Amino acid sequence: QVQLVESGGGLVQPGGSLRLTCTSTGDTLNVYAVGWFRQAPGKEREFVSGISSTEGTLYTDAAKGRFSVSRDNSMTTVYLQMNSLNSDDTSVYYCAARIPHPFNYIPTTAAEYVYWGQGAQVTVSS
Repeated sequence: QVQLVESGGGLVQPGGSLRLTCTSTGDTLNVYAVGWFRQAPGKEREFVSGISSTEGTLYTDAAKGRFSVSRDNSMTTVYLQMNSLNSDDTSVYYCAARIPHPFNYIPTTAAEYVYWGQGAQVTVSS
């Protein structure tokens, strides 16, 4: 069983950086695919980035080149490093996990994930 806890959100100026952390307080995440989603007010939850159980990564066009997803050696934490933030990045960010089939698969829709964090607010504003 996986329980996900997020941290690292906050207020940042345009052009700034934040690192979100997703930690499992249950099982380690080494066999899980972990995705990062975001949801702005009045909008649907959208995929941002993900990391597979085989350490493959995936990014949307909006995130590519600015965001970086990684997993720590303890396999209990996944990070989303966000650079060059702009107002369009303002959202509640969620991490999610599931055991993928096949192992290198990274789900990109919310319905495919089983476990979810509580969300972290990211606000980009001057």
